[in-house]
Amino acid sequence: MISRRFPRSSSFGFAAAVTRLLNVALRSTGPGGRERWTRTNYRGGTVELYAGPAAALAAGLGAGRVRGVVGGAVCVAGACGAYDDVVGDGDPRRGFRAHLSALRDGELTSGTVKLLGVSAAGLVAGAVLKERVVDKVLAGVVIAGAAHFVNLVDVRPGRAAGAVLALGAPGLLRGGPAGELAAAAMGAAAAVLPDDLGERAMIGDTGAHALGAALGAAVVAANGRAGLLAHAVAVVAAAVYGEKVSDSARRLGVPRHTAAHEPAV
Repeated sequence: MISRRFPRSSSFGFAAAVTRLLNVALRSTGPGGRERWTRTNYRGGTVELYAGPAAALAAGLGAGRVRGVVGGAVCVAGACGAYDDVVGDGDPRRGFRAHLSALRDGELTSGTVKLLGVSAAGLVAGAVLKERVVDKVLAGVVIAGAAHFVNLVDVRPGRAAGAVLALGAPGLLRGGPAGELAAAAMGAAAAVLPDDLGERAMIGDTGAHALGAALGAAVVAANGRAGLLAHAVAVVAAAVYGEKVSDSARRLGVPRHTAAHEPAV
């Protein structure tokens, strides 16, 4: 059952406030040492990583106010991104093909963990949001694909958070779960956008995947089968394009983590 309704403005404000509070708390404590929470961006400046986990947890909590399992899936997507941010830092491999090829050779890369984990989280959330088997599968593709898409566009400051705000805006016109899920994703994105644009922080795979999953859940809640199919085709097409970009970058020898904002996967 859907939980009692929260106004969209409440969902937006809740996610934004929690993101800011968590960001401040993480910055003040620096768990594991502050050097773990910094990266060098494409301009050679230093940016902080606190915004990613803060946005991921806030989006997950916001989505969880609508449906607990969906909130959990958003947090899992963020956790998979966090694993890749930490373990995959310095791994030159890009794209699904490279990571799956490594898996065939018996190596479990951080990118494969992220791919499998986010896909599983999307399918679980989709199964909760929809009733028929076909719709559940399409919903899983949309949620996981949206998580990947937001990460894919995180190539320059503010693009990922900006994409969530732009793509989530139509959802605010809807009532019910769709509007609340969109508001939760947008609230977290709006809270990190100023620091992201100012090149003081980055959301990384952690924030991008969580925000994308929350956005995808909003899309799923708002659409029937035809809409789900259209969105599934769109996110798969984006993934195919991203794979081509990753292949080109690999051929050019561009390191995977030379910048805080870079082509994803």
